[in-house]
Amino acid sequence: MNPHAPFPVSLLSLPRSLHRHRALILQLVRREVTGRYKGSVMGILWSLVNPILMLAMYTFLFSVVFTARWGQDTPQNKAQFATMMFVGLIVHGLFAEAISRAPGLVVSQVNFVKKVVFPLEVLPVVAMGTALFHSVLSLGVLLVALMLTNGGLPWSVILLPLVWLPLVTLALGLAWMLASLGVFVRDVAHPIGMIVTALLFASPVFYPVSALPASLREWLFLNPLTLIIEQSRAVLMLGRMPDFGALGIYGAVALIIAWIGYAWFQKTRKGFANVL
Repeated sequence: MNPHAPFPVSLLSLPRSLHRHRALILQLVRREVTGRYKGSVMGILWSLVNPILMLAMYTFLFSVVFTARWGQDTPQNKAQFATMMFVGLIVHGLFAEAISRAPGLVVSQVNFVKKVVFPLEVLPVVAMGTALFHSVLSLGVLLVALMLTNGGLPWSVILLPLVWLPLVTLALGLAWMLASLGVFVRDVAHPIGMIVTALLFASPVFYPVSALPASLREWLFLNPLTLIIEQSRAVLMLGRMPDFGALGIYGAVALIIAWIGYAWFQKTRKGFANVL
């Protein structure tokens, strides 16, 4: 590989790079997931225990202590509020983990930066893969809970990957941008935590969109998590078809942002070694 040759930035080069390095990405995701629990007694089982405990706690708190109800237009049972909220928490957690780690991805892998042949652009993809792994485990816990409480799952559950795909694409684009900016501007990592927390409360995680005044509902959909959370609940719990029109627009914008983030990362990566 010629170290002086420009790195590809075209939209077509993005899927080609991901496909070419798919084995490396899977290997790094596996190493990161297992390494996170290395030395613990239960190991990777903690990834499963954590969402189980969270869902049990939320169910007890909101169905027994507060007896909360999720709006008036959805079927209700004792665990309704907790499961509705858990869907929002899973979506937020997926986005938050990928974005929060992004500014430090390149900075923490200086040994990879020094290797000309290493594809640095896969680092945000690995972080996203790890976030997806934990989100899928939480999703599995939720599906089991829904089967136990509702007696089954709606067929629309199989459409969930189509709902999540635009969010994953958007998060990857932002992760590429933040990973690059984190090398040159170390302060960029500090406000991310505050932004992620603000998104949690500015998203319909703890409340339905219908709980807001009509004048505020449109503004809530400017939040990139709102549509995905609402559509995830529709296919997981309400048995409804997702809004493919809205998801299509969201996906198109997400793809543009992903391309811009990827191109920015590729354009600036030559300066990483000088800074680090």
